[in-house]
Amino acid sequence: MTTLTIEDVTLTFGGLNALSNISMTIEPELITSIIGPNGAGKTSILNCISGFYHPTSGEIRYGDHRLTQAPPHRLTKLGIARAFQNLELFRGLSVLDNLMLARHTNLNYNFFQAMLFVGRASRLEAENRAYVEGIIDFMELEPYRKNTVGNLSYGIQKRVEVARALTLDPQLLLLDEPMAGMNIEEKEDIVRFIMDIKKERKTTIILVEHDLGVVMDISDQIHVLDFGELIGSGTPREVAANPKVIEAYIGEE
Repeated sequence: MTTLTIEDVTLTFGGLNALSNISMTIEPELITSIIGPNGAGKTSILNCISGFYHPTSGEIRYGDHRLTQAPPHRLTKLGIARAFQNLELFRGLSVLDNLMLARHTNLNYNFFQAMLFVGRASRLEAENRAYVEGIIDFMELEPYRKNTVGNLSYGIQKRVEVARALTLDPQLLLLDEPMAGMNIEEKEDIVRFIMDIKKERKTTIILVEHDLGVVMDISDQIHVLDFGELIGSGTPREVAANPKVIEAYIGEE
């Protein structure tokens, strides 16, 4: 039950502000969407949360932990995981191997234990394999578990990308446009999985997505960015009625 707090975050590249004094609170066990037109700063805020970028100023806190300058590997220890917009899978490996690799931080044994593969090494490998098999079942990837990822359809690869993030057993899951490039059937599948992740795994989800129909249907809270500035926050109903949001998306005479 950990809250993510973003306070006055600014991210500057040269003389360009990608983010300007962004403040938002991500409540636990909810789906919070971050939306906005192209170039609004949506992925930039995810990059700051996940440690890929470090804000020029401001604070990001996850409970009692300061994330502002934290490296990405430390965030996984805190229960934060991310699925990327552009697939970051090992295309020459199987689905199972991709998911097992994501559990490497849980394999705490030494070189000699690994060589002999007895005792602690064998036990930890078995435990991690069982956990990954549970994720494969949860994400309905059983028919593809031994398939080479690069040979799978785009929709299934996107599902593997989400599954790989889940193998880290996150409390906070960052999803960067998980439905980009999908057909209607594939989108419906991903929406169902997102809802199941929230309900069954009690995971806090931050969703960046362009499909406003999906965002309005599944989000508990929405934050709207435009040119790096926060122009609206609230429930889907409140955001849909916000004049600044309407102007950013539709324009006005």
